[in-house]
Amino acid sequence: MAERDLLLGIDVGTGGCKALLVDLRGEVIAGATTEYPLSTPKPLWSEQDPEHWWQATIAGITQVLAVANVEPGRIAGVGLTGQMHGLVMLDGGGEVLRPAILWNDQRCGEQCDEIHRRLGRDSVIRRTGKPVLTGFTAPKILWVRAHEPQVYRAVARVLLPKDFVRYRLTGTFLSDVTDASGTSLFDVGERRWSDEILEALQIPRAWLPEVTESPVASAAVSAAGACKTGLVEGTPVVAGAGDQAAEAVGCGVVEDGRVSITIGTSGVVFAATETLRQDPAGRLHAYCHASPGVWHLMGVMLSAGGSLRWYRDTVAREPYEVLLDEAARVEPGCEGLLFLPYLCGERTPHADPLARGAFVGLTLRHGRSHLTRAVLEGVTFGLRDSLELVGGLGVAVGRVRVSGGGARSAMWRQLMADILGVEIATVNVTQGAAFGAALLAGVGVGVWPGVVDAARSVVRETGLLHPGPDRAVYDECYRRYRALYPALAPVFAATGPGGGT
Repeated sequence: MAERDLLLGIDVGTGGCKALLVDLRGEVIAGATTEYPLSTPKPLWSEQDPEHWWQATIAGITQVLAVANVEPGRIAGVGLTGQMHGLVMLDGGGEVLRPAILWNDQRCGEQCDEIHRRLGRDSVIRRTGKPVLTGFTAPKILWVRAHEPQVYRAVARVLLPKDFVRYRLTGTFLSDVTDASGTSLFDVGERRWSDEILEALQIPRAWLPEVTESPVASAAVSAAGACKTGLVEGTPVVAGAGDQAAEAVGCGVVEDGRVSITIGTSGVVFAATETLRQDPAGRLHAYCHASPGVWHLMGVMLSAGGSLRWYRDTVAREPYEVLLDEAARVEPGCEGLLFLPYLCGERTPHADPLARGAFVGLTLRHGRSHLTRAVLEGVTFGLRDSLELVGGLGVAVGRVRVSGGGARSAMWRQLMADILGVEIATVNVTQGAAFGAALLAGVGVGVWPGVVDAARSVVRETGLLHPGPDRAVYDECYRRYRALYPALAPVFAATGPGGGT
């Protein structure tokens, strides 16, 4: 029989499914990514067919085993992660009733208001760690009840994206505390479903999966799952984590006071805490972390790397390398030019789906290089908003670990050090949430005794940048940046979601 000396992490993202093989020392052996489409049938809607996730998972597992040329029997455990908040509805036979409504879908603003009216906004924040936002799961359920009653009447199960893949792989209905924390139905302090919220919203508890801590080996590959994927029947599958918590595990941000910033399409400031800390105003969001007995605070800006990509594709039309090289030659502050990065609304610190992006302070002297640097600075000012909120809740932030596409640029990392006023560290692992899921699988099957042990054994800092002399300049720029949203918010509100009045 083959030695079980490999771990498999599976990340069911919005753009595709990533399968990653990792050995028991934490070294990446091979990876494979399979893409699938995103549907936007109406303005502000965002949906996917869950079957695409499952077919991509099958393809990813098959490809990664072939690339690594390893036998499936060598896999000791499987870890799952994926996009959070998405609503998957199944009927009594386990069949999907409608396309999944995703985290970036904005259709259910009225339902968010309804939940706050029923329960009280402050009460919701105390129980769930955050206000109800359009991206979360509970208002999506109420939207289906209001607008698709025939679908609602047929519902027997509600799952999150990665948990749908678990269902197809193992035949079990399970979730974990981190993903459940993003539903607006979960008591983050008690680490359980909130009976009070479920009763108030008249959502049956029987619809929801059982919830365990992230590193628990709570299921196993079924005969049907083995037949589809090639994995060995009975291979342990751990509960896993939502993508942000899994990403933090992969960066080693699992101990009290550790902080990370991830710059992908969105930008996430993430702080691990041993005690539950909550922002009474709900600007920062509190979640259960993937390490048992640990929580995390999270600030999210919806268009971080997405702002730079939009600018490159729509305005500059040059490779990132060319644009960043030009921007490096511009003086800090871009001669008064500021960029507001709210291209698809915002979440932290302004929970405003109507917020919009803007260049402010343009003059005839400004060229492409100024515009590029203003985008980089504006995104980083937005990250500073979240980092200052984290500090305001008592987390001493002296060093931040960075990951994601934005972290690959040394120029942008130095800019972050200067604007944020902290040391910026890179780490030896850049495989994202799938790597964190693999580590959780290792904990679940006994490779490491705990999540902290796994992170300490595998993750190392590889570079460190300190704030430079431009910090004072950026403090003044940040003060002016902070004045933009209050000044422009009435204009955003009057413009409305469709761009007209």
